[in-house]
Amino acid sequence: MNLLTSMILLGTLSLALAQTRGCRPHPGAQNIARNGEASQKSILQHRVMGYANKAIDGVKETNYHKGSCSHTNIEKDSWWQVDLKQMYKITNVVLTNRRDCCSERLLHAEIRIGNSPDNNNQVCGTVTSVADASLPFCCNGMLGRYVSVVIPRQLAMVTLCEVEIYGDLVTDEYKVCW
Repeated sequence: MNLLTSMILLGTLSLALAQTRGCRPHPGAQNIARNGEASQKSILQHRVMGYANKAIDGVKETNYHKGSCSHTNIEKDSWWQVDLKQMYKITNVVLTNRRDCCSERLLHAEIRIGNSPDNNNQVCGTVTSVADASLPFCCNGMLGRYVSVVIPRQLAMVTLCEVEIYGDLVTDEYKVCW
């Protein structure tokens, strides 16, 4: 086998391994969403369930009725958001979807990252499949304080059983003082 063929095969293998890993955070990465403050457009109140903070409680239970998922009412431009309180360079977002029913409700949801609290931020990714409960997205270092899950331009409910966010705090080390 010549060198060029070997390099092509090695590159193909590397690409296949990267796709298998998907957009999962690196082992040992810290979920920064847990320190944030969650909110959502509305609350479908059912006993003590449905509140926005349920999606950042660290529990990946996918049955809504076990009390660890957020849930909005059905409405146009429904959203869920976490304020990370500081600017981060976001590398990964992992959504855990509901599995006891209704997983298709998250189809077309957009993950948005930026510094605007009104959810008018750049899109990191869009939910195009709900075949798995865990929906990972690579955000490639997008900068922002707010991470939102928005279902734009349609009547919808947002139900999230967990939102994990991974990235690095943006520091002032590059600022120059005169």
